Amino acid sequence: MACKAEPGSRRVVVTGVGAVTPLGVGAGTLWEGLLAGRSGIRPLSAPEFAGLPVRIAGTVPVDPADLLPGPQARRMNRAARFALIAAREAWRDAGLAEGGTRDSGVDPQRVGVSVGTIIGGAHVLLDGDRKLRERGVRAVPPLTAPMTVPSQAASQISLDLHITGEARTVVSACASGTEAIGQAIDRIRYGRLDIVLAGGAEAAVTPEVMAAFTAMRALSGRNDEPENASRPFAKDRDGFVNSEGAGLLVLESEEHALARGARIYCEAAGWGLSADAHHIAAPDPAGRGVATALRRAVADAGADTGDVMHINAHATATIEGDRAEATALRTVFGGPDGTVAVPVTALKGHLGHLQGAAGGVEAVATALTLHHGIIPPTIGCDDLDDAMPLDPVRIVARPLPSHGDLALSNSFGFGGHNAVLALRRR
Repeated sequence: MACKAEPGSRRVVVTGVGAVTPLGVGAGTLWEGLLAGRSGIRPLSAPEFAGLPVRIAGTVPVDPADLLPGPQARRMNRAARFALIAAREAWRDAGLAEGGTRDSGVDPQRVGVSVGTIIGGAHVLLDGDRKLRERGVRAVPPLTAPMTVPSQAASQISLDLHITGEARTVVSACASGTEAIGQAIDRIRYGRLDIVLAGGAEAAVTPEVMAAFTAMRALSGRNDEPENASRPFAKDRDGFVNSEGAGLLVLESEEHALARGARIYCEAAGWGLSADAHHIAAPDPAGRGVATALRRAVADAGADTGDVMHINAHATATIEGDRAEATALRTVFGGPDGTVAVPVTALKGHLGHLQGAAGGVEAVATALTLHHGIIPPTIGCDDLDDAMPLDPVRIVARPLPSHGDLALSNSFGFGGHNAVLALRRR
């Protein structure tokens, strides 16, 4: 069912969603948890975390290996397992057959995969290192190398669903998932593909990664109150909470989706990229790069800032990061008094920071926000920072404004990677 159109002329829509998060398995579970204000952040009780200063994280409450056939699960790293479970859900949700392209009546060469991640198989690599040191080279499993590479999530989705168009991997720090979705939009928009499974996956809750973030003083140290540790935009925020999971969208050209009678959540209208060129880890405090990405996403959607009715903020609950994002939002959307009237939500209070998967999961949430017309609340922001002239949705969910039609989902990463996704209400 290949669709032909002039380059750059095709409208892209979201027809399926899938997620595995600290709130549980499934996009429905994610959505219900967000609306209810539940937190998926919990103590790290395994012995290897016992000596760490920070012992909380957003961990998926189900072992993904239990949701896949044993032989298949053993050939995949943890992030790839999350990705495949979310991809299968999104594929089914889009009305496509569980057997993949072979049973769905779509051309496998016109279907692609685009997944963002940062570390990939961190668990596999670290386990291989321990076995090498303790028992020698013969103890290292033979599939350690292919199970370690960041591209394994994309390749496993391709293998499972028999997708042969392409399988891309994007690595751009915490902007990876959003950039992977943006690249997928362009692949469809310019006629290279008809369908792309796009999003992010990450599984980097290991003692080594936790220790590294702790050394940076980047993590919240609220071990005694994990469910309230992540506090986006709050006056008393003290760092992010490391988390894991995956979020995938099925993106499709509009004519292809309509031709097969697919249900459409929203339009994937555009995206914007920029780079801070400021510091290896800290954001530009003036938010200049973030402001550029915001403007580019709006322009790429063929809109102006007055069309934006909702912003899903990156808001990791770090001091500098939240401040830089709020400054950028004020620059782009602030009124004469500097206040941003566009309703903002920040979901890392529920989920923690899913690293390369954050953009994928938050894109799923933004698509569901547009579909249902409801903005989930921000939790953890009981006392808004006085320096944040924002309108955060707090305590309870809020209906989307009747004016405007565009929602933005923000992702920013170490090294100044900025990516913003623009989704449009239909």
